[in-house]
Amino acid sequence: MALGTLATTTAFTGAFAADGATGEATTLNLRKGVTDISGQVYDLHMLMFTICVVIAVVVFGAMFISIYLHRRSRGAQPAKFHENVKVEIAWTVVPFLILVFMAFPAAKTLIAMEDTSEPDMTVLVTGSQWKWHYQYMDEDIGFYSLMATQREQIDNRYEKGQNYLLEVDRPLVIPTGQKVRFLITSDDVIHSWWVPDFAVKKDANPGFINEAWTKVNEPGLYRGQCAELCGKDHGFMPIVVIAKEPAEFNAWMSDQQQKKQEAEAEEQRLLAMSMSMEELMTEGKKVYNAACAACHMPNGEGLKGAFPALKGSQIALEDMQGHLDIVVNGKAGTAMQAFGKMLSLKELAAVITYERNAWGNNTEELVQPKDVNAFINGQ
Repeated sequence: MALGTLATTTAFTGAFAADGATGEATTLNLRKGVTDISGQVYDLHMLMFTICVVIAVVVFGAMFISIYLHRRSRGAQPAKFHENVKVEIAWTVVPFLILVFMAFPAAKTLIAMEDTSEPDMTVLVTGSQWKWHYQYMDEDIGFYSLMATQREQIDNRYEKGQNYLLEVDRPLVIPTGQKVRFLITSDDVIHSWWVPDFAVKKDANPGFINEAWTKVNEPGLYRGQCAELCGKDHGFMPIVVIAKEPAEFNAWMSDQQQKKQEAEAEEQRLLAMSMSMEELMTEGKKVYNAACAACHMPNGEGLKGAFPALKGSQIALEDMQGHLDIVVNGKAGTAMQAFGKMLSLKELAAVITYERNAWGNNTEELVQPKDVNAFINGQ
């Protein structure tokens, strides 16, 4: 990550209302952040800014003084010389020494920013259109984090909240006082994971893994978003990180393990029962609005030339196996993602049932969790 890019992008962080105890919102300068590295970046930024201001004052001051004192109205005559070796040496050596002086602190900070060795924990961050997936590499815990801003706010039907477009359903949780390494990648196009208060901004490239790290000193809630143009819903891809005290983090992790076990038990229970059309349609509408409506539209009519309609489509009315396949496995070369690992068996069954019976499709066909499970296991 180029330091210049970090300084440029982080300067525009007035929209990020830092919820942490030490965070501050600003629209006029780089924010100091909440980590030692972000503090170093801020100090480096201020050093470079001060040097540039001093150079500007000296150069433009000399220029304006010369213009004023040697103007034609005062009878000034131009000097009669062509070159001056001493002056040429001076204006070559002085900038060189300034650059060397600037290079040492810059190199020191950049090296520290890239030093991901000896982490206390590692999180795999995967970007996709248009959400983030977090996988705790030392624990069997992973989840998707989706924007939680209500669609009605986006459509200007509800008043916009304080954290409009910067709130998620499941934030990333990390412990304070521990070095957390991020392995950042993508499963479709280029994204960029950016949290200004951490001084972390790394591209998520498909097929590659970039590394970054942070060590948050104080508990708090910190916001960011995707900083790479990644498609039509690029602006709907926020990041929320909650830093907890180690004891609280361990309790949270234990709770996640418990919830995972309960979810697995619920999946097994669902495999042994059948859900009604009403249950599937209610759950399916909720899942569709959260995961599918951004592309296929709430009315199922899609976006002409970009995203196909589901209303009246052949795949929703006739091809049950094809419908299961594209929802579970996605479609290569398109924006249609694989939801097999993103949604539960219940959610997959519900959303497919919903798509086959909403907007006048009315196939009256039900897809049960056991049907989805059979399809996945039979692939």
